[in-house]
Amino acid sequence: MKKRIFSGIQPSGTLHLGNYLGAIKNWVALQDKYDSTFCVVDLHAITVPQKPAELRQKTIEVAKIYLAGGVDPEKSAIFVQSHVSEHTELAWILNTITKLPELERMTQFKDKSQQHNQNINAGLFNYPVLMAADILLYDTDVVPVGEDQVQHIEITRTLARRFNQMFGETFTVPEPYVVEEGMRIMGLDDPAKKMSKSAESAFNYISLTDDPDTVREKIKKAVTDSEKEIRYSDEKPAIKNLINIYSLLDNIKPQEIEDIYRDKRYSEFKNDLAETIIGFLEPFQKKYNEIDDGEVRKILGEGAEKVRPMAENKMREVKEKMGLI
Repeated sequence: MKKRIFSGIQPSGTLHLGNYLGAIKNWVALQDKYDSTFCVVDLHAITVPQKPAELRQKTIEVAKIYLAGGVDPEKSAIFVQSHVSEHTELAWILNTITKLPELERMTQFKDKSQQHNQNINAGLFNYPVLMAADILLYDTDVVPVGEDQVQHIEITRTLARRFNQMFGETFTVPEPYVVEEGMRIMGLDDPAKKMSKSAESAFNYISLTDDPDTVREKIKKAVTDSEKEIRYSDEKPAIKNLINIYSLLDNIKPQEIEDIYRDKRYSEFKNDLAETIIGFLEPFQKKYNEIDDGEVRKILGEGAEKVRPMAENKMREVKEKMGLI
């Protein structure tokens, strides 16, 4: 039997190139090798305020982005988190074996508490437990994640082992799958911070729906390092980030890009990078725009039906192990 992977993206903010390179591109590469389950994690999204109509539309849009990016519903289950109630049921049970200090250490909670200091809710605090439930519900072996999510995989592994020790072997202990170059695509306006779909400035990211002129303008304005040399180095984080984007889109090793542009100007490199991004986005957007919302809803419904028996079976096992009748 194939090993199983699980991953998901929130239907909030503006999905950008970092989401594709850090997540969806990896999913597509892995879906032939693994039994693949990809979720639109709408319950995670509501840990910060969402407008209901926008949340509904974003949920459909994220699923369309999965499909346009190459996730194949014939090979992978694609569904909406809230359509399978066992996610929240298992999350409550895992809450009862999660220690408060483990959640207090979560970097993402600290960051989001600063961003949303008027809405530091229990859901934001318990976010990693729901994420653990998402993963453990399907006996997931491998979780494709960015570097910033590895901490959440560690608490998932901790909870799986703890439950197994307390109640007997029940959950598979998952491993993170991280692709080094794509695991942290940084902001175009600040290479010290990750490219973010909730960034205040649109010049932080390349949206997956940006038109060619917008892409050219954003890349033109992307920050670079003080030295003019195009070099792939941790000492030059801004240009390294741009090289990573170029490398992942054009399937060229970063060192090869460095060699190509060794004696060239930033402007020439940026022009070529912008055209590479546009060359990816144009066919992607064509596919996206051709996908009918009704067809997406059908695929999401079929995906939920596909995974629901696994979720139900796992919850029956969990309840039996715990003594719930």
